[in-house]
Amino acid sequence: MLSCEIEMAGPEISACSQGFSFLPPSMTEDMFSLELSAKYPSGFLALNSISVKVDNSLSPSHTLVQILCQDHKGLIYDIMRTLKDYNIQISYGRFFANPKGNCEMDLLIMQADGKKIVDPDKQSALCSRLRVELVRPLRVDVVSRGPDTELLVANPVELSGRGRPLVFYDITLALKSLNTHIFSVEIARHRLHDREWEVYRILLDESDGFSLPRNEIKECVTKKLMGWE
Repeated sequence: MLSCEIEMAGPEISACSQGFSFLPPSMTEDMFSLELSAKYPSGFLALNSISVKVDNSLSPSHTLVQILCQDHKGLIYDIMRTLKDYNIQISYGRFFANPKGNCEMDLLIMQADGKKIVDPDKQSALCSRLRVELVRPLRVDVVSRGPDTELLVANPVELSGRGRPLVFYDITLALKSLNTHIFSVEIARHRLHDREWEVYRILLDESDGFSLPRNEIKECVTKKLMGWE
């Protein structure tokens, strides 16, 4: 390469990267659901391995949020972006992780108006959302795209418009470790369930006739994204 020029994408390019046509409708319900029901229980972690509780008795001005979970790459980021999306301020935090990978976190928080969270419905909604974000911080699946195999990774976007960094780097690193080549990549943002997602559609190159089991690809990519290697 002798030269390279970078310029802002025009509206015609941006329009092409939006819309439901980019994703098969059958995938949207499971992958992008914000509920962990019996119908769609799948996640990176077991739901019963995560505890999120609130307590208003220990501080006259703050709500205490206590989180017990397994450590993973981007754990603090996932918690902070969730609280940020709820417009919650953090005054103090304490974090501890033991050698087995179990984490404890205590956060003293308040609402934007400087008051504690005393509404039981708001407390329940916040705890439920934190559990979902810790169980499924990213969405990963391996599906059929015609006769070919496609890797899907969905990265939640903050209200500020930013998504988790280094996601594509981790994906390609995982595929490289599996000696799996990439034929094409499509990246676009979609708004599903009142939330914006950065979605990576990666068509795998299986021209040599060799293909790995899909669950092995999904497991390897998931472990790399979660830092569990």
